[in-house]
Amino acid sequence: MARVAVVTGGTRGIGRAICEALRADGFTVVANYAGNEEKAKAFTAETGIPAYKCDVGDHEAVLEMCAKIEAEVGPIDAVVNNAGITRDGTLHKMSFDDWNEVMRINLGGCFNMAKACFPGMRARGWGRIVNIGSINGQAGQYGQVNYAAAKSGIHGFTKALAQEGAKSGVTCNAIAPGYIDTDMVAAVPEPVLEKIVAKIPVGRLGKAEEIARGVSFLCSEDAGFVTGSTMSINGGQHMY
Repeated sequence: MARVAVVTGGTRGIGRAICEALRADGFTVVANYAGNEEKAKAFTAETGIPAYKCDVGDHEAVLEMCAKIEAEVGPIDAVVNNAGITRDGTLHKMSFDDWNEVMRINLGGCFNMAKACFPGMRARGWGRIVNIGSINGQAGQYGQVNYAAAKSGIHGFTKALAQEGAKSGVTCNAIAPGYIDTDMVAAVPEPVLEKIVAKIPVGRLGKAEEIARGVSFLCSEDAGFVTGSTMSINGGQHMY
């Protein structure tokens, strides 16, 4: 029986690429999305991968969603915490809501998904958790104290949870993407984007599929001895 993988924020961009890569690896894949019904329906129609709606920052909603997936699809063996938002602004302009919402979804979502799925993984003696961090959680970024703090928190969360799961066959790793050619990056003003690309040694933005290949490895049987690590996929922009 195929193992079940859940990818949060899985219907677009990096999440979609991860879903498709894991399916190619033989997983039964389920995507999660927060609110865009039209794009979620299009995603399922195009890929055949079911999409479950849930705000990953809502603890009770996550528990309910994961219970529903396990009842309808099967025990969850792999979780990719990819869902995330931005609410950029310098500190003196940033509202508490801008801070709190990014922390609630980006970091809180990792806790909520792990809380729902980690016990079952430990009980079955196998599991994979991959958390999508960010280069800006490693190096910081002007105007992103909320996003950088949440992503940095993900890296610490990963290392701590890895220690809890290691003896039970459950690995927990992170990937820290650099600037990837997605809708989120496309929204950056062109002059700013040009300056960003100029700082990337390989001279281009990354591709969602390049992040997906990293996730694919970390979710595989071959990665059983890899846990508590952060894989930086950033074109050499930040060597950490």
